[in-house]
Amino acid sequence: MTDQNASLATRFRGFLPVVVDVETGGFNCRTDALLEVAAVLIDIDDDGRLQPGRYLHYHVEPFHGANMEPAALEFTGIDPHNPLRGAVPESIAINNIFDAVREALRLAECNRAVLVGHNAFFDNDFVKAAATRINHKRNPFHPFSCFDTATLAGLAFGQTVLAKACEMAGIPFDQREAHSALYDAQRTAELFCTVVNHWHALGGWPPLPPVDMPPTLAKNPVKPQSDDMDFSKEFGG
Repeated sequence: MTDQNASLATRFRGFLPVVVDVETGGFNCRTDALLEVAAVLIDIDDDGRLQPGRYLHYHVEPFHGANMEPAALEFTGIDPHNPLRGAVPESIAINNIFDAVREALRLAECNRAVLVGHNAFFDNDFVKAAATRINHKRNPFHPFSCFDTATLAGLAFGQTVLAKACEMAGIPFDQREAHSALYDAQRTAELFCTVVNHWHALGGWPPLPPVDMPPTLAKNPVKPQSDDMDFSKEFGG
């Protein structure tokens, strides 16, 4: 059945979900290198079901003075000095991803992007740190709110590890491809869409009409406000 109100803008209160995965030289977003980043845009069909859309993927040159922990490089299998990586400066990777996200915001008529990630705070922190290093003033992502698929998968499938959550969700996962930013971002996008679509199929979306809501919610339904998207007072931007 076609959902006449199906749109990303109405589904997430004006927010546009964008899946991001990063591979890094350690855990400290300020001192450790960003080595790879991928972003997957999310589409919605006429029935209100989400699906992964266009993606962007970059190998990234370590910024000047970046720390790279040997254990982190062994874990990801990345050789940051391999010329065959085709790595680009942080400025190219981040600017191109931000430009694509802003265009997607315009097309979807959304107000702000929200980063979707598996343990999303990690990816969000590295993206924000890279944006700061290149002096980018128009980060399209919400500065602190994220959609975390580790949490969503724990709720939906009882699993928080990406590979195990994908297995429970019926999403193929190849351990040999894991810890590539693009592969992990694509699997995370599939997992996110699966959880949201499952909630939709169970009748959790769209929410109950106001007449069926508890009195407090029906009396004061939550509506997006333009002020919700203004972070200038808190962040001086």
